[in-house]
Amino acid sequence: MTLNYENETNTVLDLQQESEEALARRVIEAGLDIVDCPYEAQVSLLITDDEGIREMNRQFRSIDEATDVLSFPLQEYPAPGDFSQIDEEGSDEFDPDSGELLLGDIVINANRVISQAEEYGHSQKREYAFLIAHSILHLTGFDHMEEEEREQMEEFQRRIMDAVQIPR
Repeated sequence: MTLNYENETNTVLDLQQESEEALARRVIEAGLDIVDCPYEAQVSLLITDDEGIREMNRQFRSIDEATDVLSFPLQEYPAPGDFSQIDEEGSDEFDPDSGELLLGDIVINANRVISQAEEYGHSQKREYAFLIAHSILHLTGFDHMEEEEREQMEEFQRRIMDAVQIPR
């Protein structure tokens, strides 16, 4: 799995002596295992601030406000975690150099990681890991618009967090 990681802020998250990149890698790998992704995959992760994510939210979703996380999937799935429609032969879905499935981009607002951890009464490490678990599910076709989808996504989020040993 390739993680293209960038932090464009000066904010340092308190991840209990684990780097942002290392924790992100652990969570993404656990998520891909949990959804049974049959391919090596590539994900991009950008850490930004309120203004950076607000601009992206405005540009890509026409919502003029900061949020905690944005997910930009590159693939479409017939059902959550259903990789059956992905074609390996000559496909734009794979990186031509590495052969990895291009899943998409995750953008996390470091300011919200800090404020939401405090608001919810848990660690910044848990909040950061949760936002990545949530996003990797979006990148693999999961959503939470309907009640049944939300319940399924919450179950998979719990399984990922348990797998990386950061339970609720």
